[in-house]
Amino acid sequence: MDFASFREKMAYQPILLGVFALLASGALAWASNATSDAIAAAEAKDLRDSLSEVLPRGLADNDFLKDTLDIERNGKPVTIYLARREGVVIGAVFKLAERGYAADIQVLMAVDAEGRTLGVRVLKHAETPGLGDKIELAKSNWIKSFDGKSIGRPPLEQWAVKKDGGVFDQFAGATITPRVVVRIVKGGLEFFAAHRKEILGEKS
Repeated sequence: MDFASFREKMAYQPILLGVFALLASGALAWASNATSDAIAAAEAKDLRDSLSEVLPRGLADNDFLKDTLDIERNGKPVTIYLARREGVVIGAVFKLAERGYAADIQVLMAVDAEGRTLGVRVLKHAETPGLGDKIELAKSNWIKSFDGKSIGRPPLEQWAVKKDGGVFDQFAGATITPRVVVRIVKGGLEFFAAHRKEILGEKS
C-alpha cells in the first residue's frame, strides 16, 4: 500500500464514523419525539388513576388533573389537585413525603372541604417486605384507618400509634413505618387547615 492510498483510507474512516454518529443521533431524536406523547399520556393516566383512588367515585365533576394550585410547604411547592362539583371546590388531593425506615415514604391524600380525610394511599416506599410494607393497601387495610379522620377526630394528642399513646395500630417489628405515615397524614391535615381558605377559594 502506497502512502497516498493509506492517507485516503485514514481520512475515510473518521468521515464514516461521523456519518454513523449523525444517523444514530437523528434516530434517537426521532424515537424520543415519537414516544414523548405516549409517555406523557401514560404518566397522566397513572396520576389520574392514583388521584381517583383517594377520591370517592362521582364526587367531582371536573378534570382535577388540570385544576391545580401550588402552595409552599417547608420551602417546597406542593401541588394541590382541586376536586369541584358545579364549580365549587369540595375537596383537595396532594402528595407529601417523609423519611421512613429505609427511604422516603410518599403519601397521597384527599381531604374534603371540612378537613376530613376522604382517602389515603402510599404511592412509594422502600420499607421492609413482610413488615413495613403493610402500609400498602394490597398488603393490608391499615391505610384505610385514616378514612374520615380529621384534626380533632381523634384529638390531636392521639394522632400517634398505640405504642405512643395514640389510636392507630402499629405493626409487629415495624413501628417506625406506621409512625411515619401517621405523622405524614396528620401534617397533611394541618397543612390543609392552614391554607383552607386559599384552597377552597374563599375570601379572607
